Amino acid sequence: GSSCEAEAAVHALASSQYRHKEHIQPAENGDAWYCISYEQALAKTFRWGEDGLAGLCDQHGLINFGLAVWNKKDWIIKERLFGLNNGEGNHGEDVKEYYYYIDSTPTHSYVKYLYKYPQTYFPYSNLRDGNQYKSLNEPELELIDTGVFKDNKYWDVFVEYAKETPSDVYVKITVHNRGPEAAEIDVLPQMCAHTHTFKDLYCVSAAQY
Repeated sequence: GSSCEAEAAVHALASSQYRHKEHIQPAENGDAWYCISYEQALAKTFRWGEDGLAGLCDQHGLINFGLAVWNKKDWIIKERLFGLNNGEGNHGEDVKEYYYYIDSTPTHSYVKYLYKYPQTYFPYSNLRDGNQYKSLNEPELELIDTGVFKDNKYWDVFVEYAKETPSDVYVKITVHNRGPEAAEIDVLPQMCAHTHTFKDLYCVSAAQY
């Protein structure tokens, strides 16, 4: 069942994380690529707007808005795009998700973003292991190659920003189920505020939809 598959995915990811643990080194040695893993980044606060899905921040980077979604099967709430670092991808650094900047005015007074979110658990370890051990001459393993979009079982998550004034921004979030069956998704808009020292963080998440 889906719960067993999700549990297997968690164990696979944990196993993968331990296998690569020896590569995680302090940044002091100059190798920034292995300074922090994706799993460790999940416990880090957002510093800039682009840290979150469809992220947006003010001109000072102190107020950050981002979207989080959960398909009730993945082991984490999806707040950040998953990607491979320079040593994990056979062609270097690479984001292994599908997201699109669909529209924007020249002044960014209006922007539109699309994220394609699978309805099954996300294949983190499969993408990492499937690419790390490939040669430079081999094609990359992409998210669509893992079968998570089979039968169109995914959501199109649209995020639109529109400015009424330079300091007033409206946000519209629209979710379309592209799959053949009904499926549940949690949509969690989040706003974080930093102090000037970035030592304190205050986050507010909207109610579940």
